[in-house]
Amino acid sequence: MTTTIRQGAQEPVAASARDLTKTYGRGDAQVHALRGVDLDLPRGRFTAIMGPSGSGKSTLMHCLAGLDQAGGGTVTVAGTDLGSLDDDALTIFRREHVGFVFQSFNLLPMLTAGENIVLPLELGGRRIDDAVRERAHMLADTLGVADRLGHRPAELSGGQQQRVAIARALITQPDLLFADEPTGNLDSTTSAEVLDHLRRSARELGQTVVMVTHERDAATYADCVVTMQDGRIV
Repeated sequence: MTTTIRQGAQEPVAASARDLTKTYGRGDAQVHALRGVDLDLPRGRFTAIMGPSGSGKSTLMHCLAGLDQAGGGTVTVAGTDLGSLDDDALTIFRREHVGFVFQSFNLLPMLTAGENIVLPLELGGRRIDDAVRERAHMLADTLGVADRLGHRPAELSGGQQQRVAIARALITQPDLLFADEPTGNLDSTTSAEVLDHLRRSARELGQTVVMVTHERDAATYADCVVTMQDGRIV
């Protein structure tokens, strides 16, 4: 059975998985991380994938994002079968179609917030023109850090650093934005602010957001929730 999260029958799908399997190890040490997962992720919505440690939620995210190869089944993102791409093509695809936000922020300390935001475009060979700067400022304003663009990460709070990281992930206008435990290093008040900004990214910017979390409170910010246990969607 395919788990399709949607409001209308014709709602566009940003990514899908079909009969997805992933196994680690052999013999007695074998672990079935994914057991025939079927899933459709609706475009322009905030989806949370939650479950306890070892449930398979991070493995599912890695396969959907093209960071890991499934043992069986297919993953389709933006109409492309990820299994049909070689390593080089997959790297380019991720750069152009997928954004990532991690709990460790991963900002470069020698760059300002504004420079960190446009960094993915520079690495992709894009010229940083007025249109790019305008989009970066718009994202920073939406995320509440427009007044911090000239500051380096060490001069920002944890919540501000995470919001800069979200803006950096959004600057390439990815088909999918993955957030892996994005509030893991934040206090409850700051976590609520960051989660609200992720929700706004979907509702105001039309961004498809997929968050992996083990926290029920975090999952309540999502439009829809996928719960995993023992490698299956339950």
